[in-house]
Amino acid sequence: MRTDSSPGTLPAREHLPAAPAGTPVLDVVIPVYNEEKDLQPCVRRLHEHLARTFPYAFRITIADNASTDTTPRVAARLAAQLPEVTVRRLEQKGRGRALRTVWSASNAPVLAYMDVDLSTDLNALLPLVAPLISGHSDLAIGSRLARSSRVVRGPKREFISRAYNLILRGSLQARFSDAQCGFKAIRREVAQALLPLVEDTGWFFDTEMLVLAERAGLRIHEVPVDWVDDPDSTVHLVRTATDDLKGVWRVGKALATGSLPLDRLTRPFGDDPRDREIKDVPKGLARQLVGFCVVGGLSTLFYLLLYSGFRSFTGSQAANALALLVSAVANTAANRRLTFGVRGRGGAVRHQAQGLVVFGIGLALTSGSLAALGAATSEPAHSTELAVLIAANLAATVLRFLLFRAWVFPDRREGGTAPAGPYAYDTTPFRAGDAADPWRDVTAQLLPARPHDTDARDLR
Repeated sequence: MRTDSSPGTLPAREHLPAAPAGTPVLDVVIPVYNEEKDLQPCVRRLHEHLARTFPYAFRITIADNASTDTTPRVAARLAAQLPEVTVRRLEQKGRGRALRTVWSASNAPVLAYMDVDLSTDLNALLPLVAPLISGHSDLAIGSRLARSSRVVRGPKREFISRAYNLILRGSLQARFSDAQCGFKAIRREVAQALLPLVEDTGWFFDTEMLVLAERAGLRIHEVPVDWVDDPDSTVHLVRTATDDLKGVWRVGKALATGSLPLDRLTRPFGDDPRDREIKDVPKGLARQLVGFCVVGGLSTLFYLLLYSGFRSFTGSQAANALALLVSAVANTAANRRLTFGVRGRGGAVRHQAQGLVVFGIGLALTSGSLAALGAATSEPAHSTELAVLIAANLAATVLRFLLFRAWVFPDRREGGTAPAGPYAYDTTPFRAGDAADPWRDVTAQLLPARPHDTDARDLR
């Protein structure tokens, strides 16, 4: 399955239009579990801040994660007193489950969440959501690890946070700086396409969402925050860290096998205004050329090492054929995955078979070059053989790229249909006039949350 940047299934990002009176532009979710003490001052402080500083209509949604104390009564009282506050009750615990449920049902074009302790200074809220409102970014996160952030917390939590982010960078190649800061926002059309791919229902939900979004090429905006640790937090650090590492392994395995349809999250080519200045260039060509050159260079080194090894016990023609065959199989597999973005096992055998045909053409070129060299001199030097083979391989490489792009791995998505499967959902692209409601989703129908998911952990 292709994962390059065109044509994409999410609409191009645009600045959100001015909303009708009463239509919330921002929906801030506060997941809570047994927070009868902190809930009221938190919500009132957030409501006062938004009413005073936020230039759009907003909503605050309290997501009650199966609380067993008086939290539901406190939440209901706040909803009755403040018209912008609503309550959603869940009978199962899990921060990820709460966010998935509320975000899936919300009609606000920008969705956010923050922890009930309000550890993050609220002055960062408008900078967090502004890039999403303007159409600049797809997701936004608060970062406690940015250089200009100001953070007050103990050495234990500081060490765990930095170690966790180093693990993400080393294992999943994550480039965002802070996965677990409870201060994030996402555009609704992105959430509706992304959430069906996120499996975790607990604390790893944030990390999984960010990793998949980043791998799909979505734009993540980071905001430095002022953050003060909550000394009364009831998060079980060891258990949460263990579950997070299990999640890292699961997501890493899924990415390595190509089992996630991340191509359904791509933005269309031309979403960035700079893209519109490029004329008459096939989409994805520049990226494919770079990938092909890198793979080709490594394959050539691999081929020459194999040829030198095989040449020690056989003739030049046999050594060339064996080295080219082995390197061709590796080259096809590498180009399939890295250059042309084909994921999963579907069509792998056919691609290798076509690659062998391309290999045959390369073999004819290189073998013909060796035959011509043998006709010119009876005992050519080994260095001369290598020089001739390099020249022949350069010619074969150009032909190989053209055949790979046009025949072995053509982009058949344009004008075609989306592949069916367990992740099939409506990906009808946006067209002007399709919707009277400016916030109606026109990119994807969200799959229902899995009713069999359970999470017995006490997450707060």
